[in-house]
This record gives sequence, structure tokens and C-alpha cells, in this order.
Amino acid sequence: MARNWIRIPHREGEHSRQAHADLPDGTYERELGKEGFFGPATHMYHAHPPTGWSSWEGPLRPRAFDTTKLNKAGDSPWEARHLLGNASVKLRAWSCDAPMDHLVRNADGDELIFIHQGAGELYCDYGHMTVRDGDYVMLPRATMWRLEPSAPVRALLIEATNDSFQLPEKGLVGAHAIFDPAILDVPALDDAFRAQQGDDPWRVVVKRRDQLSTVSYPYNPLDAVGWKGDLMPVRVNWRDIRPLMSARYHLPPSAHTTFLAGRFVVCTFCPRPIESDPGALKVPFFHSNDDYDEVIFYHAGDFFSRDNIHPGMITLHPSGFTHGPHPKAFAAGARAKKTATDEVAVMIDTRDALDIAEAATGIEWPDYHRSWGGGTASE
Repeated sequence: MARNWIRIPHREGEHSRQAHADLPDGTYERELGKEGFFGPATHMYHAHPPTGWSSWEGPLRPRAFDTTKLNKAGDSPWEARHLLGNASVKLRAWSCDAPMDHLVRNADGDELIFIHQGAGELYCDYGHMTVRDGDYVMLPRATMWRLEPSAPVRALLIEATNDSFQLPEKGLVGAHAIFDPAILDVPALDDAFRAQQGDDPWRVVVKRRDQLSTVSYPYNPLDAVGWKGDLMPVRVNWRDIRPLMSARYHLPPSAHTTFLAGRFVVCTFCPRPIESDPGALKVPFFHSNDDYDEVIFYHAGDFFSRDNIHPGMITLHPSGFTHGPHPKAFAAGARAKKTATDEVAVMIDTRDALDIAEAATGIEWPDYHRSWGGGTASE
């Protein structure tokens, strides 16, 4: 059923007539929105930063985790460290240093692999592809696959539990904006794929309902000689993404959506020119996105809205409070000295609350919430 929101545009007091631009002198803008950044919204104008808290008590708070502090597990993705999740999505940190000696199959949902570091050769039902840092590799549910690293791989695994990944609707900007679907790479039945076939025994370890089962074959089951259809793994690298941008308006994160499933979206923040209009905000706006939990995985560069954050870290901003740029980042944006961003990050916005797994609590920066307010915090 289509939603018929109660929408009565109304204005009170001092305000800007354009969101994220030309704010009244001395004010801080806060966006309150429904359905992420897709529903109705109101913009508040405050005399003080909405994140200027002096203390925080209770379980709801900004969280930060450092995956570089994880001890390495085995080379199978089923030994990856579960960090965050709910019924619709699971986020795991995976390390793979040696060629996998078995195949895996995720029967719980589509798998999206973001290669944070390293490179290698990926073999699956559909053929072979070379992968490198910055790649997203989308594997449809129940695809058999394995990885042979040429350099140690560190990856973020994003499972669409009981769901499928799709591309976002691009609306007014057209089908070729952000990235042209023609840029998507597909596995090939090439010489490398044929060379790995043979009659040596292989195991397939299948995950279903988070339980593992092993199917053994007296040969390599990656033995396809051909295929046709429109269901297949695809790969895109952040370097292939051409982000939407506006010189006069700071676009919301939804403009950077790369993949989506039924209950969450995956966005990619890539280097881009910073807004040049004198009145436009130069950093992300303060917002109360109270229908979604927000996760950001920091991949590379200088994260212009954050302090004390380095590649490999993850932040979690659960719904229920305002968040936005750190004070130093906000001040730097106001000075407008930078002309372009230099960051790559993956954002996952989830419609349902995320649970924090034990592996994540062991690598948490507990004072992260103090990095906005009157207190001080260091890693």
C-alpha cells in the first residue's frame, strides 16, 4: 500500500528556505527524517551544536570498533568474526591469507564481499575473476566459491539474510549515473577456471540457518563448461563509482546508494569535490535518522567528518539520537579550505536495530561518544 504521509509544510521562527544552505547566522541545522532520507523531513535550527552533550549514560550511544585489533581466525569465511547483525543483515570481518582448501556456499542469503585489503583469484560456479582492494563482489545466494589470495585479504562480509541485493533506482539522473551497469564485471570461464578443474576430492561447506554442513565430492564441482542467464555474481570497484555531487547543496547519503536489499542499503562514499557555494554546508549535516541504524566502515583516506578514526574502523550510530560531524571537522568545513574529500567508506543503513556481537565488544573504543561533547576522548 502506498504511504500517504501527513505532510503540511510549515515554518516557524528563524530558518533557511533551502535545506543545508544559507543557515541563519550562529545556528546549527538538524534534520529529522523518516525512512532514512527518503521520507518527510523537518529542519531545526539550533543555537548550540545538537551533539554538544557533556555526559552520556545508558546503553544507547554512538559506538566505534577497530577491526585492525581482531585476532586472525581461519581462512574460511565461516570463521569470519561476526560483529553486527539482525534478522535481515549480518556484518562479519574476514581475513584470508592462504588459498581456501574447500568451497563454501551461503544458503542463508546473498553475500556482498568488500575487499578492504589484498588481492586474489576468486573461483565460483560461474567462472573466475581477479579481485583487489576496493572491490565489491556480489555473490547470489547459494553460489559455490573459494578464494586464492595473491596478497593477504581483509574483507567486510555483508549478508542479505533471506534476501537479495539489487541496484538502486536512479530516477532523474538516469540509468548510467553513479556507475554504468556496463562497468559491472562477471566471472569468466577462462583458462584459469579450466586449469583448476580436476578429479581431486573437494569439500563444499554450506551455511544454512548459521549451521554448517559439509558435502564431499570425488572431483571439483566447479566444472561448468558453459552457462546463460541473468543471475550471476558481479563486481564493481569504488574507483569505478562517479559520485553524484552538487556545488550548492550537500547531498544526503542516500545519493550514494550502491546496493540495497529489503531492509537495508549499502552506500559508498568516494572522493569528490566539496561544495563550493559560500552558503552551502561543506560537511554532513546533523541529523536524527530515527528509522535506521547507521554503520560506517572506514576503508581509506582522510575521513573529513570524523576525528581519531583510521582505516579498518567501524562506527555504529543507532537510531534514537542526533549525530553528525565531530567539532573539529565541522569547524574545518566552515573554513572551507579543502576543495575535495579524500575518503572511501562503506555505509550500511539498517531499518531494524542491530545487535552487537561479542567479537565487536572486544575491540570497542568505549569513549567514542565523548568525542563530540564536553569531554575528551582518545583511542
